[in-house]
Amino acid sequence: MRWPVLIPLALFVVLLGFFGVRLVKMNQGDMPDDIKTVLIDKPAPQFSLPPLIEGGQGFSSADFKGKVTLVNFFASWCVPCRGEHPLLAPLADKVQLVGIAYKNKPEDATAWLAGLGNPYQVVAADLDGRVAIDFGLYGVPESYLIDREGRIRYAWKKPFSPDEIQHKLLPLIAELSK
Repeated sequence: MRWPVLIPLALFVVLLGFFGVRLVKMNQGDMPDDIKTVLIDKPAPQFSLPPLIEGGQGFSSADFKGKVTLVNFFASWCVPCRGEHPLLAPLADKVQLVGIAYKNKPEDATAWLAGLGNPYQVVAADLDGRVAIDFGLYGVPESYLIDREGRIRYAWKKPFSPDEIQHKLLPLIAELSK
């Protein structure tokens, strides 16, 4: 007669243990939304994209050579992109800042940039999302730091925070720019 009562209690204790272990790991910095990429230290995908703004400059993987580049995938329909956007402008004088409008109507993305300001030196359009797939994009916004040889050195799979920019991104940009 005791077993039917003890089974739910045992399951509860096991679940409580799993949650406790997860909380400890999160306190140690192992966040579940910290998605790793297998592309770190590998060459960036080969691509060539048209400009978002007519008459503007397109962008290709050949444009990475000789420049430290931050590639930021964004979309006008992306709410977190709006929050991240003001954090990008101060980076433009430290790194080649490239925006890639992901699966976005060019007129929508252009209007979005006109309203919020355009921090990018180059804005390209990934209309079908093929380049995003090659980068392993999970969603927008996502950013990739590319070194002077065209290798991916850093990937951020969610919106930047001021802390992330200050303590991780800027020191890495400085190191790669030497």
